[in-house]
Amino acid sequence: MKRKIFKLFVVVWLAVASLAADAQEAVTENEKAADEVSAAIQSYIAAFNARDVDKLVSHWSPQGVYISRNTGERVIGHEALTEEFAGMFAGVNILILAGTTESIELISPNVVLERGIATVTREEADVTQSSYSVVYVNSGGKWLIDRVTDEEIVVDHSNYQHLQDLEWLIGEWVDEGDGISIEVACRWTKNQNYISRTYTVSNDQGVESTGLQIIGWDAQAKQIRSWLFDSSGGFIKGTWAKRDDRWVVQAVATLPDGASGSFTSIFRPTKEGTYTWEKINRVLDGQLLPNVDEIVVRRK
Repeated sequence: MKRKIFKLFVVVWLAVASLAADAQEAVTENEKAADEVSAAIQSYIAAFNARDVDKLVSHWSPQGVYISRNTGERVIGHEALTEEFAGMFAGVNILILAGTTESIELISPNVVLERGIATVTREEADVTQSSYSVVYVNSGGKWLIDRVTDEEIVVDHSNYQHLQDLEWLIGEWVDEGDGISIEVACRWTKNQNYISRTYTVSNDQGVESTGLQIIGWDAQAKQIRSWLFDSSGGFIKGTWAKRDDRWVVQAVATLPDGASGSFTSIFRPTKEGTYTWEKINRVLDGQLLPNVDEIVVRRK
């Protein structure tokens, strides 16, 4: 009886050991294929950026297929691919390719599927991204591209580059004194196209007023502008300009009763993480008003 149990144990152990060895061998093969394909990808990108058509085409199998995302047409074989790449590089703009591999999957001992993101830059402001999938086949110990499909990624437009110098405004701020508290919250809107700035003015009796300001890039005028709406029904339009270490905002106001005015606001961020604010050149219906002295606004 003991011998039977021992034999059964040996058989089970050998089976488990065999499965473990097979699994380890599979992992090793996957890692090897992934390393080889990764090296092929880097070689392909280098050939593309060197505009070396012959070397680029050598990464494809003789019957390799590229399916155009724009027309759906198929470019098949080395001759057609050579013509395609030569035409691509004949333009004035120099194309720069970068790739990010998201996954490499060994489908069979001789077939690998790679998925990733490709970025092609023509000029600083002309960048195209696409998600792609590539099927590689192993031919003579070399991984060659057999089929490529890609789809352009539509990137939402952003004016962040024009507004990034105002990023110090983002966050929650407070100024308290003389029985009055002013709380301000600044946030980016989606795609960082605008800065949303809300404020609340409170006194001992409670909330006195609130307001919403939107700061954004005017593409037609090519300048930063703002629109502020307060709870009393008035609104203010402003034009922002950076002057050395401060921002100067020229504003025109329309009051709830229809009266009009203008003033200049000056914002100055400090190294201490605060900012100062003052209001000068205040005019209401042609009458000059006193300036609002500089105050220090601190992060909440």
